[in-house]
Amino acid sequence: MAEFLRYSSTKSGAEETSLKDYITRMKEGQEFIYYVCGETKKAVESSPFLEALKSKGLEVLLMSDPMDEYAMQQLKEFEGKKFKNIAKEGLELATDEEEKKKVEELKKATEELCKIVKDTLGEKVEKVVTGERLSSSPCVIVTGEFGWTANMERIMKAQALRNSGMSSYMTSKKTLEINPSHPIIAELRKKVEKDKNDKTVKDLIWLLFETSLLTSGFSLDEPTTFASRIHRMIKLGLSIDDTDEPATAQEDDLPDLETEGDTNEMEKVD
Repeated sequence: MAEFLRYSSTKSGAEETSLKDYITRMKEGQEFIYYVCGETKKAVESSPFLEALKSKGLEVLLMSDPMDEYAMQQLKEFEGKKFKNIAKEGLELATDEEEKKKVEELKKATEELCKIVKDTLGEKVEKVVTGERLSSSPCVIVTGEFGWTANMERIMKAQALRNSGMSSYMTSKKTLEINPSHPIIAELRKKVEKDKNDKTVKDLIWLLFETSLLTSGFSLDEPTTFASRIHRMIKLGLSIDDTDEPATAQEDDLPDLETEGDTNEMEKVD
């Protein structure tokens, strides 16, 4: 039945493609059939997971039907080519030795930042790592190979008769994967190297994490806290002193944002 399946892809345009046609377009040395699932076609097309693969000319199948998540759990391979969900960890794109060497150098340079980010986020993430799947985004949330993706988690939460015990067991352990080449990450790394206790770093880490949850398809546990962080960063960008108006309950729980001299911290990270 797999031969009759048709999907949109990053190279199929307005038409849908078969798995056979996808294989004929695979790049030399490509091991996997790449795919990603999402709530809607528009959401899938704008997924940050596509960035690096598209830049490398790799085709990705775009799946937006809820049944696709179930089907891909059973359809492991097609004509000897295994499927790879690009929203899960373990995606390696470097092909030659020069690229692999660059990846290792960036990984080593970012180790201390990854440790600080993990310490800040605590149990919200299982681990913080550098990755290759991003080009224009600073970070993204990926899930374990055998856990639920954000889309599957959303589908299961919508089930009226879902098993809450299974839900808690299968809920994905989240990995924050950062893009070491992104200017925001590079600037954060410099700030951490200069002062590990910089108070602005903690707020920025939380903002990056929460925005990554949204762009990766997850929902926020505390949207009001996220909104408070955004409002405080907007105030900082507009040079509004927090003492000019009373703080909300959510803002009371957030660390103070510091400025150094007359330099705007938002401009530093931008």
